[in-house]
Amino acid sequence: MDLRKLTIPFFAILLLGLGNIQSGKEKAETCIACHGEDGNSVVGLWPSLAGQNTNYLKKQLRLIQSGERPIPVMNGQLDGYDDQDLEDMAAYYASKKNKIGEASADLVEQGFKLYYAGSLEKGIPACTACHSPRGRGNSPAGYPLLSGQKTEYISKTLKDYRVGDRQDSEQSEIMVSIAYKLDDKEIEALASFINGLY
Repeated sequence: MDLRKLTIPFFAILLLGLGNIQSGKEKAETCIACHGEDGNSVVGLWPSLAGQNTNYLKKQLRLIQSGERPIPVMNGQLDGYDDQDLEDMAAYYASKKNKIGEASADLVEQGFKLYYAGSLEKGIPACTACHSPRGRGNSPAGYPLLSGQKTEYISKTLKDYRVGDRQDSEQSEIMVSIAYKLDDKEIEALASFINGLY
């Protein structure tokens, strides 16, 4: 069997559904104001998109576009974009390098323990189970990169999960059950630790 005849179809299949980075950059021009020129947000409450895994980002863009994940400031921002456009934007942001912040020294120990070991006493699993030891996420499973994410954004997101204000995907059920068990100090420690995680 001539394997060369299979090579082109194999790679064509691999490329189906992959976004075009250059096209994504052009389509993401309007995103710069909030998410930064390179996808690293300069505003604490807005997420950095740089380095985010494509599966997670595509899903979130679709949820935001459909209104299943309501974000008032994003209303209308994704109107007119088709699935390929969202693929392209996800590919562009995934190709960028995320910037790592710095964890507060007084919160590192508690954040470290929660992130790597969870809390057996409170029934909180380690964050590493889904988000990996370095916070890089798990793209095939759709779990997001956390490393370097803004402290304010992580804190708000965990609090939204805790009160049930964010329930937009299968992963949300998991996060709601975890965040419900976190107190404000634990959320503060985790958010700070994640910002400096690399």
